Amino acid sequence: MRKITLGTTDTQITDYCLGTMTWGTHTPEGDAHRQMDMALDAGITIIDTAEMYPVNPVTPETVGLSETVLGNWNAQHPGRRGDYLLATKITGKNAGFVRFGQDITPATFAQALDASLVRLKTDVIDIYQIHWPNRGSYHFRQNWRYDPSAQDRAATRADMLALLEAAERAVKSGKIRHFALSNESAWGTAQWLDLARAHGLPRVQSIQNEYSLLCRLYDTDLAELAVNEAVTLLGYSPLATGLLTGKYQNGALPAGSRMAINGDLGGRKTARAFDAVSAYLEMAARHDLDPVHMALAFSVQRPFGVSTIFGATTCDQLAHILKGIDLTLGADQLAEIDQIHKAHPMPF
Repeated sequence: MRKITLGTTDTQITDYCLGTMTWGTHTPEGDAHRQMDMALDAGITIIDTAEMYPVNPVTPETVGLSETVLGNWNAQHPGRRGDYLLATKITGKNAGFVRFGQDITPATFAQALDASLVRLKTDVIDIYQIHWPNRGSYHFRQNWRYDPSAQDRAATRADMLALLEAAERAVKSGKIRHFALSNESAWGTAQWLDLARAHGLPRVQSIQNEYSLLCRLYDTDLAELAVNEAVTLLGYSPLATGLLTGKYQNGALPAGSRMAINGDLGGRKTARAFDAVSAYLEMAARHDLDPVHMALAFSVQRPFGVSTIFGATTCDQLAHILKGIDLTLGADQLAEIDQIHKAHPMPF
């Protein structure tokens, strides 16, 4: 693993990040705690969660459970909270039954933050992220019919400014260290940065967006913004919700898998996706590479700062992932990946 700089801070994080979105349901608490031990022992220094987790499915009854599981580990290991950076998110319209699906406001920002701190059994959250923009987003397969024409620029910027002021109050009170985004666009991120600069408020240090061999929306405008404005990507779904493992090829449907639970993998299950996965699996076999390790290694070698978020339902899956975290792909292998991407662009 490499260490990379978080945004414009002097904080270093590992280029791999442990995700927790199955903790409390598909991953029992004891296994989740074992995963924490395994990840930290492997040298990982950043853990990501969210108030709406666990997922698959998200339900009103389980909201906050992943944070609670992580908080219980914190309580049992009081001397280790300083060993990692804790990232979590405030839910917006992405989970309609949390605060009745209303927009994130300064009041709900403060309320959600306090609730997360209680569940996480900690005094401070290192990276506090807006999970979903109030104005909406093109992420999660909404890019195919994305229409921003109804947006009100002045209202959007006023909304952003109010939330940045809420973040400033949280920073000054010692409840959060860094402000961040998730499922944002290049234009949106630029507005947050502009307002923070103009008003002396906390600037965006990271953006958590989907990124994988099968989902490379980030590669152009957002990558350029990230490099020039020093915004670190926390890339989620690097295995495309399991597609890149190959476990769903040829009609396979493993019992208890994400596809068995939610059907279309959030819109990722398409014929073109299976064709693309086949090409990547063939490449991995030809180079004697594990396809999971290859997919993750690709994501951390991008020409912009990125910490790749991976999750594992079981400890065995996590152990397998950790075996490959030092893999580096060669220039010829990266070039071959680009050729496959050109042949199979954005398959879902």
